[in-house]
Amino acid sequence: MKTSQKFTAELIGTFVLVLGGCGTAIFAGGSVGFLGVALAFGLTVVAMAYGIGHISGAHLNPAVSVGVFCAGRMSAKELGFYVLAQVIGGILAGALLAFIVAQYGGVRGTFAANGYGTDFFGNADGYVNLSCAGAFAAELVLTFVFLIVILGVTDARAPKGFAGLAIGLTLTLIHLISIPLTNTSVNPARSISQAIFAENPLALPQLWLFIVAPVIGAALAAVVYKAIAGKEKK
Repeated sequence: MKTSQKFTAELIGTFVLVLGGCGTAIFAGGSVGFLGVALAFGLTVVAMAYGIGHISGAHLNPAVSVGVFCAGRMSAKELGFYVLAQVIGGILAGALLAFIVAQYGGVRGTFAANGYGTDFFGNADGYVNLSCAGAFAAELVLTFVFLIVILGVTDARAPKGFAGLAIGLTLTLIHLISIPLTNTSVNPARSISQAIFAENPLALPQLWLFIVAPVIGAALAAVVYKAIAGKEKK
Protein backbone atom coordinates (compact mmCIF):
# COMPACT_ATOMS: atom_id res chain seq x y z
CA MET A 1 0.00 0.00 0.00
CA LYS A 2 1.11 3.58 -0.68
CA THR A 3 1.94 5.84 2.25
CA SER A 4 -0.97 8.12 1.34
CA GLN A 5 -3.38 5.18 1.53
CA LYS A 6 -2.06 4.13 4.93
CA PHE A 7 -2.19 7.74 6.16
CA THR A 8 -5.81 8.13 5.09
CA ALA A 9 -6.79 4.77 6.59
CA GLU A 10 -5.21 5.64 9.95
CA LEU A 11 -6.84 9.07 9.96
CA ILE A 12 -10.27 7.61 9.25
CA GLY A 13 -9.80 4.72 11.67
CA THR A 14 -8.72 6.95 14.56
CA PHE A 15 -11.56 9.34 13.77
CA VAL A 16 -14.03 6.46 14.08
CA LEU A 17 -12.40 5.18 17.28
CA VAL A 18 -12.71 8.54 19.02
CA LEU A 19 -16.17 9.16 17.62
CA GLY A 20 -17.41 5.72 18.69
CA GLY A 21 -15.70 5.41 22.06
CA CYS A 22 -15.67 8.98 23.32
CA GLY A 23 -19.00 9.71 21.65
CA THR A 24 -20.59 6.89 23.62
CA ALA A 25 -19.05 8.21 26.84
CA ILE A 26 -20.27 11.76 26.17
CA PHE A 27 -23.76 11.10 24.84
CA ALA A 28 -24.72 7.78 26.42
CA GLY A 29 -22.34 7.21 29.32
CA GLY A 30 -25.05 7.90 31.86
CA SER A 31 -27.24 5.22 30.31
CA VAL A 32 -24.77 2.48 29.34
CA GLY A 33 -22.29 2.95 32.19
CA PHE A 34 -18.63 1.96 32.24
CA LEU A 35 -19.39 -1.43 30.68
CA GLY A 36 -21.13 0.16 27.71
CA VAL A 37 -18.29 2.61 27.13
CA ALA A 38 -15.72 -0.19 27.37
CA LEU A 39 -17.65 -2.20 24.79
CA ALA A 40 -17.92 0.84 22.52
CA PHE A 41 -14.14 1.24 22.40
CA GLY A 42 -13.59 -2.49 21.91
CA LEU A 43 -16.22 -2.89 19.22
CA THR A 44 -14.95 0.15 17.33
CA VAL A 45 -11.47 -1.35 17.22
CA VAL A 46 -12.86 -4.67 15.99
CA ALA A 47 -14.78 -2.89 13.24
CA MET A 48 -11.78 -0.86 12.11
CA ALA A 49 -9.42 -3.83 12.32
CA TYR A 50 -11.50 -5.73 9.80
CA GLY A 51 -12.40 -2.61 7.82
CA ILE A 52 -8.96 -1.06 7.26
CA GLY A 53 -6.55 -3.55 8.79
CA HIS A 54 -5.48 -4.80 5.36
CA ILE A 55 -4.57 -1.23 4.37
CA SER A 56 -2.63 0.12 7.33
CA GLY A 57 -2.78 -2.50 10.05
CA ALA A 58 -5.37 -0.37 11.89
CA HIS A 59 -3.05 0.92 14.60
CA LEU A 60 -5.38 3.86 15.46
CA ASN A 61 -3.03 4.76 18.28
CA PRO A 62 0.45 6.35 18.42
CA ALA A 63 1.46 3.97 21.21
CA VAL A 64 0.64 0.98 19.00
CA SER A 65 2.71 2.46 16.19
CA VAL A 66 5.62 3.08 18.58
CA GLY A 67 5.41 -0.55 19.73
CA VAL A 68 5.34 -1.81 16.15
CA PHE A 69 8.31 0.43 15.30
CA CYS A 70 10.30 -0.77 18.33
CA ALA A 71 9.55 -4.35 17.31
CA GLY A 72 11.19 -3.65 13.95
CA ARG A 73 8.01 -3.94 11.90
CA MET A 74 7.90 -0.40 10.49
CA SER A 75 10.31 2.40 9.58
CA ALA A 76 10.82 5.69 11.42
CA LYS A 77 9.34 7.53 8.42
CA GLU A 78 6.20 5.39 8.54
CA LEU A 79 5.96 5.94 12.28
CA GLY A 80 5.90 9.70 11.77
CA PHE A 81 3.17 9.50 9.14
CA TYR A 82 1.08 7.14 11.26
CA VAL A 83 1.27 9.30 14.39
CA LEU A 84 0.40 12.44 12.44
CA ALA A 85 -2.60 10.75 10.82
CA GLN A 86 -3.83 9.40 14.14
CA VAL A 87 -3.59 12.72 15.96
CA ILE A 88 -5.35 14.56 13.12
CA GLY A 89 -8.09 11.92 12.96
CA GLY A 90 -8.63 12.11 16.70
CA ILE A 91 -8.79 15.91 16.73
CA LEU A 92 -11.29 15.94 13.87
CA ALA A 93 -13.51 13.54 15.81
CA GLY A 94 -13.15 15.66 18.95
CA ALA A 95 -14.13 18.75 16.96
CA LEU A 96 -17.22 16.99 15.61
CA LEU A 97 -18.24 15.86 19.09
CA ALA A 98 -17.79 19.41 20.42
CA PHE A 99 -19.88 20.76 17.54
CA ILE A 100 -22.69 18.29 18.26
CA VAL A 101 -22.68 19.17 21.97
CA ALA A 102 -22.99 22.84 21.04
CA GLN A 103 -25.99 22.14 18.80
CA TYR A 104 -28.12 21.02 21.75
CA GLY A 105 -26.75 23.63 24.13
CA GLY A 106 -24.80 21.10 26.18
CA VAL A 107 -21.80 21.71 28.41
CA ARG A 108 -18.59 19.94 27.38
CA GLY A 109 -17.20 19.66 30.91
CA THR A 110 -14.66 16.86 31.17
CA PHE A 111 -15.68 15.76 27.64
CA ALA A 112 -14.43 12.17 28.13
CA ALA A 113 -10.90 13.51 28.63
CA ASN A 114 -8.34 11.54 30.59
CA GLY A 115 -7.27 12.58 34.06
CA TYR A 116 -6.82 11.42 37.62
CA GLY A 117 -7.69 12.36 41.18
CA THR A 118 -10.72 13.97 42.76
CA ASP A 119 -9.65 17.42 41.52
CA PHE A 120 -10.20 16.12 37.98
CA PHE A 121 -13.32 13.98 38.41
CA GLY A 122 -14.91 15.89 41.27
CA ASN A 123 -17.81 13.97 42.79
CA ALA A 124 -18.55 11.88 39.68
CA ASP A 125 -19.81 8.42 40.62
CA GLY A 126 -17.53 5.42 40.24
CA TYR A 127 -14.17 7.17 39.93
CA VAL A 128 -11.22 6.47 42.22
CA ASN A 129 -9.05 9.13 43.87
CA LEU A 130 -5.86 7.99 42.16
CA SER A 131 -2.47 9.67 42.52
CA CYS A 132 -0.30 10.78 39.61
CA ALA A 133 2.06 7.86 40.23
CA GLY A 134 -0.85 5.43 40.28
CA ALA A 135 -2.26 6.81 37.04
CA PHE A 136 1.15 6.62 35.37
CA ALA A 137 1.63 3.03 36.48
CA ALA A 138 -1.84 2.01 35.33
CA GLU A 139 -1.46 3.58 31.89
CA LEU A 140 2.04 2.18 31.39
CA VAL A 141 1.20 -1.38 32.44
CA LEU A 142 -2.11 -1.56 30.59
CA THR A 143 -0.51 -0.23 27.40
CA PHE A 144 2.23 -2.84 27.88
CA VAL A 145 -0.43 -5.57 28.08
CA PHE A 146 -2.25 -4.16 25.05
CA LEU A 147 0.91 -4.20 22.94
CA ILE A 148 1.92 -7.69 24.03
CA VAL A 149 -1.43 -8.90 22.71
CA ILE A 150 -1.19 -6.85 19.51
CA LEU A 151 2.35 -7.98 18.71
CA GLY A 152 1.40 -11.57 19.49
CA VAL A 153 -1.76 -11.85 17.43
CA THR A 154 -0.18 -10.06 14.46
CA ASP A 155 2.94 -12.24 14.55
CA ALA A 156 3.36 -14.26 11.33
CA ARG A 157 3.24 -17.41 13.46
CA ALA A 158 -0.11 -16.60 15.11
CA PRO A 159 -3.43 -18.11 13.96
CA LYS A 160 -4.95 -16.10 11.13
CA GLY A 161 -8.25 -14.20 11.15
CA PHE A 162 -8.62 -13.55 14.88
CA ALA A 163 -6.36 -10.54 15.45
CA GLY A 164 -9.12 -7.91 15.29
CA LEU A 165 -11.33 -9.76 17.73
CA ALA A 166 -8.52 -10.41 20.20
CA ILE A 167 -7.35 -6.80 20.11
CA GLY A 168 -10.86 -5.41 20.51
CA LEU A 169 -11.64 -7.68 23.45
CA THR A 170 -8.35 -6.76 25.11
CA LEU A 171 -9.14 -3.06 24.77
CA THR A 172 -12.56 -3.71 26.30
CA LEU A 173 -10.91 -5.44 29.27
CA ILE A 174 -8.43 -2.58 29.67
CA HIS A 175 -11.29 -0.08 29.79
CA LEU A 176 -13.18 -2.14 32.36
CA ILE A 177 -10.10 -1.98 34.58
CA SER A 178 -9.15 1.63 34.13
CA ILE A 179 -12.15 3.82 33.30
CA PRO A 180 -12.63 4.38 37.07
CA LEU A 181 -8.93 5.24 37.38
CA THR A 182 -8.08 7.55 34.47
CA ASN A 183 -11.01 7.35 32.05
CA THR A 184 -8.66 5.02 30.12
CA SER A 185 -6.22 6.34 27.61
CA VAL A 186 -3.54 3.82 26.47
CA ASN A 187 -3.79 6.00 23.34
CA PRO A 188 -2.20 9.47 23.10
CA ALA A 189 -4.28 10.45 20.05
CA ARG A 190 -7.51 9.73 21.93
CA SER A 191 -6.24 11.76 24.91
CA ILE A 192 -5.07 14.74 22.85
CA SER A 193 -8.34 14.92 20.92
CA GLN A 194 -10.45 15.23 24.07
CA ALA A 195 -8.13 17.40 26.17
CA ILE A 196 -8.15 20.10 23.48
CA PHE A 197 -11.92 20.50 23.65
CA ALA A 198 -12.54 19.71 27.33
CA GLU A 199 -13.60 22.51 29.64
CA ASN A 200 -12.03 20.77 32.64
CA PRO A 201 -9.06 23.04 33.57
CA LEU A 202 -6.86 20.02 34.41
CA ALA A 203 -7.34 18.21 31.08
CA LEU A 204 -4.40 19.88 29.31
CA PRO A 205 -2.04 20.07 32.33
CA GLN A 206 -2.47 16.32 32.96
CA LEU A 207 -2.24 15.38 29.27
CA TRP A 208 1.52 14.72 29.37
CA LEU A 209 0.94 11.58 31.44
CA PHE A 210 -1.36 10.09 28.80
CA ILE A 211 1.30 10.61 26.15
CA VAL A 212 4.42 9.55 28.04
CA ALA A 213 3.12 6.52 29.96
CA PRO A 214 1.54 4.74 26.95
CA VAL A 215 4.61 5.35 24.77
CA ILE A 216 6.94 3.90 27.42
CA GLY A 217 4.61 0.94 27.98
CA ALA A 218 4.48 0.23 24.25
CA ALA A 219 8.25 0.42 23.82
CA LEU A 220 8.80 -1.92 26.79
CA ALA A 221 6.28 -4.39 25.36
CA ALA A 222 8.17 -4.49 22.07
CA VAL A 223 11.44 -5.26 23.84
CA VAL A 224 9.88 -7.97 26.00
CA TYR A 225 7.91 -9.52 23.14
CA LYS A 226 11.00 -9.80 20.95
CA ALA A 227 12.89 -11.40 23.84
CA ILE A 228 10.25 -14.07 24.57
CA ALA A 229 8.99 -14.74 21.05
CA GLY A 230 12.25 -14.87 19.16
CA LYS A 231 12.69 -14.07 15.49
CA GLU A 232 9.60 -14.00 13.33
CA LYS A 233 9.29 -16.03 10.16
CA LYS A 234 9.53 -14.00 6.95
